[in-house]
Amino acid sequence: MIILRNVTLRRGTKTLLDKTSVTINPGEKVGLVGRNGAGKSTLFGLINGTLHEDGGDFSMPSAWRMGQVAQDMPETDQSATDFVIDGDVTLLAARNEVVDAEASDDGMRMAEAYMALHDAGDYDAASRAQALILGLGFSVAQLENPVDSFSGGWRMRLQLARALMCPSDILLLDEPTNHLDLDALVWLEAWLKRYQGTLVMISHDREFLDAITQVTVHIDNAKLVRYGGNYSKFEDMRAEQMLLQQATVARQAEKIAHLQSFIARFKAKASKAKQAQSRVKALDRMEKIAPVLADAEFTFEFKEPVNLPNPMLSLVNASVGYPPPEDAPAGTPPTVIVSGINRSVMAGQRIGILGANGQGKSTLVKTIARDLGIVAGEVTEGKGLSIGYFAQQELDVLRPQDNPLEHMVRLAKEAIAAGNRSVPGREQELRNFLGTFNFGGEMVKQAVGTMSGGEKARLVLCMIVWQRPNLLLLDEPTNHLDLSTREALGMALNEFEGTVMLVSHDRALLRAVCDEFWLVSKGGIEPFEGDLEDYQRYLLDEAKRVREEAAAAHKLRGT
Repeated sequence: MIILRNVTLRRGTKTLLDKTSVTINPGEKVGLVGRNGAGKSTLFGLINGTLHEDGGDFSMPSAWRMGQVAQDMPETDQSATDFVIDGDVTLLAARNEVVDAEASDDGMRMAEAYMALHDAGDYDAASRAQALILGLGFSVAQLENPVDSFSGGWRMRLQLARALMCPSDILLLDEPTNHLDLDALVWLEAWLKRYQGTLVMISHDREFLDAITQVTVHIDNAKLVRYGGNYSKFEDMRAEQMLLQQATVARQAEKIAHLQSFIARFKAKASKAKQAQSRVKALDRMEKIAPVLADAEFTFEFKEPVNLPNPMLSLVNASVGYPPPEDAPAGTPPTVIVSGINRSVMAGQRIGILGANGQGKSTLVKTIARDLGIVAGEVTEGKGLSIGYFAQQELDVLRPQDNPLEHMVRLAKEAIAAGNRSVPGREQELRNFLGTFNFGGEMVKQAVGTMSGGEKARLVLCMIVWQRPNLLLLDEPTNHLDLSTREALGMALNEFEGTVMLVSHDRALLRAVCDEFWLVSKGGIEPFEGDLEDYQRYLLDEAKRVREEAAAAHKLRGT
């Protein structure tokens, strides 16, 4: 077991753990939670041996094999399959021993080496590695592609597959869902449920934590507090404690009252559709944990849109995709990802956009956001349409060398040039506005390129809110957001009077916000009539089909 007894841990002058104790038993699946900067990743450093306690005692069985995701971006021309296979250090050592044994001409050593190679699973290593790669969203055609040919996010998926490939007694995962789509997340969730070792995981995805963990360790005021149960159970118990501690605090009571009135208002609006019922349940949950939400250090709201065109936009016989490369021969046709789209987006709709990886969700959003031109058909925008777009890659809209104030000044100048004077534009007004998103003091002059992923995401949200859009296009907005900021985003989206189109792997956010779903699949878009449980079953069935096809293809190549 892992034992911390009166442990003190410092980073620089900051004390992150102060004479605190906790025990993690073999085979437990533990969610490690706490505010950003509380010391979660630092505790991982203590467990993996890169940091040492400044006081107290830390112990873990020396024989335990550890699996964790390497944070470096791999640079290699190895195939994806071979790269992941090399994550199995036991197998790699056995293969090296076979080479050395054969060179030694020692028959006994060779026999033992080949037996160890068999025991290490050499015979099915490729199929095991490929099952991991396919589960994390790669296609069969990509299995032999060189690692260097993939973008950064996809290489990090390969690092995750490599960590899962490694036989381990303890697995450390720090935000494993950050680079995943919902289909890959559902697959990973199922894999981790089957994992036999001890799991310690940092995640800001409530439903992911709920599905996998049975123990929650909360870092609060430099102490480790252990709770039996998953994240929702932890919130329940913490809410009860906070009610006892803070029932007389006027500010807390006022925020709880606001939450409860907002919840009642939106529950009353919900239709009887199956998806909307999921939203009602999510709001019920928020009401139950109102003290925890009210204690969050960060909240915000979207301003009332200047106007609400209806319909917001219409797509008629539309096709979306990508133009041919600049160096392509003349007459090269565009690449069509989704075609035959006939959909209208109405004022006030809350649409969740679902679809397995690579089906065209982001392509659709980019086209509506005007980042991509339409390939065929028509997109008709309502008069006065104003789009707030959260790109999956925040740096698509941020300039790393500029600071938050410069971003806001540029927005204000563009708004004034476009004749929009309904938004605040003086420097002090912009500073005040940034302060509401926790960009105060010197942070307004800090280069965006030096900020954390969560801070960049918060700045993008700040810029969107300032523009007072009537249509929000959000493509994976919760990447890098902590749990309290995700809750704040969910509340703000529910109170927003415009239209929301949301792509997200955060099922709690989808449930809390969306009344209907569109499924992007097999080159088209159709309404999805089920709820998220139905969609998860659909994704698992699709993943199983892909794995079976890959196994059949691998068997065919071997014959």
